[in-house]
Amino acid sequence: MLVSLPAGFSGKIEFSASFVPHRTISHVLFDFDGTLSLIRQGWPEVMLPMFEEMVPRQTGENATELRQLLLDDIMRLNGKQTIYQMMQLAERVKERGGQPRDPLWYKHEYLRRLDERIRSRLDGLRDGSLGREDGLVYGARELLELLAARQLPMYLASGTDELFVKREAALLDLAKYFGPRIYGALDNYRNFSKQMVIERILRENQIEGNQLLSFGDGYVEIENTKTVGGLAVAVASDEANNGSGNLDEWKRQRLLQVGADVVIPDFRDAKRWLPILLGETTLSG
Repeated sequence: MLVSLPAGFSGKIEFSASFVPHRTISHVLFDFDGTLSLIRQGWPEVMLPMFEEMVPRQTGENATELRQLLLDDIMRLNGKQTIYQMMQLAERVKERGGQPRDPLWYKHEYLRRLDERIRSRLDGLRDGSLGREDGLVYGARELLELLAARQLPMYLASGTDELFVKREAALLDLAKYFGPRIYGALDNYRNFSKQMVIERILRENQIEGNQLLSFGDGYVEIENTKTVGGLAVAVASDEANNGSGNLDEWKRQRLLQVGADVVIPDFRDAKRWLPILLGETTLSG
């Protein structure tokens, strides 16, 4: 249900029927790309053409239908490590009679192409011609400050390679909120997953799952959080129109399906809805 919050709230927010405030929250987990960072905005527009280029065509195949098939492959795995999308690409090549390359080769080739797309953004952040807030999902810093003021430890877990996540978090001046608690994909993909990060948070801090709050725009972090009993906020960010306040309907539907408790388009008015999530106030104000 879409809910209009107390006076002064300017955006949209949707609570699932099962939503209940979590007064027990002690730790917070964030996804990175599309949740906090916009540096890699448009990445599907790099990955999809590469998939189309690499996958053998079948006689009489409809190009539009193939494109949709490959896009579904890509988005279905959004939130997992990039290598899983490349493993799916290799499988598509093989099933169509082609000779696939190693998924790690596909991954490095994709990253090379993506780097060409985002290089100007990285350079702009480095030389100051692009403001840090321009590289962030609308309102993100306000939320991070609110969580820091509550002394809630924050963790970052991304399907993007850890080296790049740390580099880009630093460029956006986000590293100070997370300290050493930044995790990302590794070439040996078996050594990292968001589920492993969540298990580590619970184990090292000796907390229960209902003490975890997570924010993400991919199904993995939402599903993993709900599995342990945490509170999951879906950020259905309209990345191409940052600040529009509009929900990305594909993300919204997908994330509600895997159990999201709350759906937001961005972090506007976090000062008003965060206390509701934490049980500090109620919907009625």
